[in-house]
Amino acid sequence: MITAIREVRRAKGMTLDDVARACVPPTTAQTIGRLETGTRTVSVGWLNRIADALGVRAADLVRLPDQPNIPVAAVLDPEGAYAPRRTATVAPPVATPEHIAVTVIASIGDYRAGDEIWCARLAPDQFTRALNRDVLVPRPAGRFLFGRMIGHDGARLHLLPIGPGTRQQVVTDPPWIATAVRLVRSL
Repeated sequence: MITAIREVRRAKGMTLDDVARACVPPTTAQTIGRLETGTRTVSVGWLNRIADALGVRAADLVRLPDQPNIPVAAVLDPEGAYAPRRTATVAPPVATPEHIAVTVIASIGDYRAGDEIWCARLAPDQFTRALNRDVLVPRPAGRFLFGRMIGHDGARLHLLPIGPGTRQQVVTDPPWIATAVRLVRSL
């Protein structure tokens, strides 16, 4: 099996040791290195442990022959664009069952008309993971609130809607929220 463990780990900015410590139970950086280079066979169990440590799905770590990966031609930083030091690819985004989308029809805040904001649903026991993130919150009668979650105390969420001159909103006991996880923007 060909894996993309190294590419995903580097894209997340994690070292071998970071991934090893994030595994449950923890392992060694040497073991992770052997698994990502193929000198040790990656079992389904290891694939799941590493995926959890990286915060991705196990399927994101497997390269299939027909999976279209995009070669990285250049990297960009404040110094400009230059060739990557190592060969790298990126996988196109893949939706999962927990994803829902928000489409932007008029520019507001950091979002432009035509943007797609992919959001991942969170259950109430996971709401604290969304602090300081943009979230979609369901409201009664088919309405929604979209804004930055700036506080969470018990059953109440404090949101700052995006856009100029907006006031903090408080929402009590939403059944779920969805955190913005990916911005898809056409140029």
